[in-house]
Amino acid sequence: MDFTFTEEHLAAVEAAKAVFSAVAPDAVPSPAMTAGAVADDFDRSLWARLADSDLLSLVLPEEHGGAGLDPIALCLVLRESAKVLARVPLLETSAVAMTVARYGSAGLRSEIIPGAGRGDVVLTAAANGRTGHGPAEIAVTAHRPAASAVGWVLDGVQTAVPWGQCADRIAVPAHTADGRAVLALVPRAHDGLTLAEQVSTSGERLAEVRLEAVRIEDQDLIDDAQAWEWLRGLLATGTCALALGLGERVLAMTGEYTGKREQFGFPVATFQAVAVQAADRYIDLRAMEATLWQAAWRIGTGSGGALPPAGDIAVAKIWASEGVRRVVQTAQHLHGGFGADVDYPLHRYHAWAKQFELSLGPAAAHEEALGDLLAAHPLG
Repeated sequence: MDFTFTEEHLAAVEAAKAVFSAVAPDAVPSPAMTAGAVADDFDRSLWARLADSDLLSLVLPEEHGGAGLDPIALCLVLRESAKVLARVPLLETSAVAMTVARYGSAGLRSEIIPGAGRGDVVLTAAANGRTGHGPAEIAVTAHRPAASAVGWVLDGVQTAVPWGQCADRIAVPAHTADGRAVLALVPRAHDGLTLAEQVSTSGERLAEVRLEAVRIEDQDLIDDAQAWEWLRGLLATGTCALALGLGERVLAMTGEYTGKREQFGFPVATFQAVAVQAADRYIDLRAMEATLWQAAWRIGTGSGGALPPAGDIAVAKIWASEGVRRVVQTAQHLHGGFGADVDYPLHRYHAWAKQFELSLGPAAAHEEALGDLLAAHPLG
């Protein structure tokens, strides 16, 4: 495998850096000082700049006005967005649009993808199930109406849906009576769909999505067993990219601070105990990076391997969920009391890191999943 990025990848990174350079992590109230959500909506002005820079259409098909790039390109842009805590549904909209482009009907593709590329259509995905535990697709049922073979009816609950109140469409995984996983693209304003307010650890609005006899047309449901699996892997890998970008920025902040902070007449960065801890976190970040690109490459190319792509995704999630926690905890420790100052942005990064960790799930669960894959696909 070649980890060298293409010219298109590098151009996407430069464009992302240019857009995100104007973003201030302190632009909204602190989650530590706010009882509810830090804001009612995402950063619409930043969203418009992303659209104007063609970053929203980066991974969309060329026939719909996109650049046709791969999941690696998306992860590169997400990595940059996390360094400034960009409050936009970039991962969710891009991942759902890519899934529609890959598995959706011609009618659904023409309805969703051009608007998503222009920033006119905001998408999100319900990936946490009813409680945050267990497969998301078992939380909602999908069946044909009794009186007709046309359309589908959805019933169930999905929790902690990011940007649920702001999205135009919510991708809802569901299961049929025969156990198949399907993916429905449900309009937010739809009969039978209600949203309840939830707030994430990072202070952003989440939504509990309740579906009661929600009827959708045939073209709005992707009846392909691979669609939800692919979207779930893309969301997980994108979250790993966000964790990596955040961790890299936090370690850079720590280096800047310890290089200036002096004790006994010397910068604390020169103390062996400080240097060793920072070096350990650098190793974490490099492991997070290597496993991320492996997973993104497998998803994008569909290349074969000893294990299915789910194995590479599990390894990336193990490193990301553990690594981002260790990076921010070490950063808080090395900053001392200054790291807890709400006028300094480190506490915001800590809150976002905890949300990424919770979204990815515990490393032990991914290790168990990896063990099951190894048992099912013996190496050698």
